[in-house]
Amino acid sequence: MQKHLETRRILIVAGEASGDAHAAKLVDAMRVAAPHVDFEFFGATGAKMRAVGVETVVAADDFAIVGLPEIARALPMFWRAFKKLKKESARRSPDAAILVDFPDFNLKLAKSLSKQGVKVVYYISPQLWAWRKYRVETVRRYVDLLLTILPFEKSWYAKEGVENVEYVGNPTAHQVAAKLTKAEFCRKHGLDETKPIIALLPGSRHKEIARILPVLLETAALMNRQIRAGNGLNQTNQLQFVVALAATRKMAEVEAAIAELNAKNIRPPDSLIVAHDETHEVLGASDAAAVTSGTATLETGIIGTPLVVVYQGSALNYALLRPLINVEHFGLVNLIAEKRLAAELIQKDFTAQALAAELFRLLEPETNREMRRELAKVVEKLGDGGASQRAAEAILRLLNKR
Repeated sequence: MQKHLETRRILIVAGEASGDAHAAKLVDAMRVAAPHVDFEFFGATGAKMRAVGVETVVAADDFAIVGLPEIARALPMFWRAFKKLKKESARRSPDAAILVDFPDFNLKLAKSLSKQGVKVVYYISPQLWAWRKYRVETVRRYVDLLLTILPFEKSWYAKEGVENVEYVGNPTAHQVAAKLTKAEFCRKHGLDETKPIIALLPGSRHKEIARILPVLLETAALMNRQIRAGNGLNQTNQLQFVVALAATRKMAEVEAAIAELNAKNIRPPDSLIVAHDETHEVLGASDAAAVTSGTATLETGIIGTPLVVVYQGSALNYALLRPLINVEHFGLVNLIAEKRLAAELIQKDFTAQALAAELFRLLEPETNREMRRELAKVVEKLGDGGASQRAAEAILRLLNKR
């Protein structure tokens, strides 16, 4: 006779590719942690959540937008999604809602769901320590369980009067690794593993690639010119550059950046290649990297590749947002290290000349070894992995409270 399973309805909402991936791992972890429960997951899904059987109420694939003007234009889409999720929650009366990252949307949703009487879990807590600290009141009032993934966040929230906080570790710790060795990657792409390789990570959003990749390519061209002129590394006459193109982006975006440089009579080096959906492999094979600020800086640190953090948004966005940012560092790897471990070239400081100088510095053997040692210390701070499992267990404890 088949045993009757307890049913739990869970609304789960993620808005970007990284949140979708973390949410999918959490769904799997909850099923493993509670095999006696028949979970009915539904909500705002990306491809990875759909792949693990989460029912789509709203497709979140188009949510990844950066910049205030762009967000403003997309407000009708977000409003429709918000109303649909709120209505479906009222209809199904979920046992809990799990909101993953995506704070501008999810903090508003937390308030509405809490008022419906739904238990609200926030996984990958909003980075209120970085900017818009005033929103901590929303967390305090409407979130039943806050799950943090950075080691300093729990104490920060405690100082702000938020008590229902658990640090579960970082979901990328011990999960980020190259699938190919350096030799295998070089053979696959026709690279010489005896010569320096520099990774160029232009971000995962179209606007980021459009603004950042041309500068990265210009840097590659400049460094190659300096090598030929004898102003760079003496032990080699060629550097190799690899653009790590995110899985969600298309080669046409790289071609557009190259065309922009060609219009200025700047030609990227012949040694430059593009690797699509191989970011970890690119980083694992590289001697240094220029990385767009975001989750990728932490992934680079976990793999152990010396890096420079770069970013450039529109002048309007930067002027509007910079006064709201109240942290000393932009890069996650620096925030966790609690010091400026990796140089940060942001906005006007992000030039081909400045980036070339910093990358040449990172290629110096002793500098390279020292940063790798420091990055290993950052990884130690992240814990021993298992964040999804610990998050699942914390959520189940909340569900079992009467």
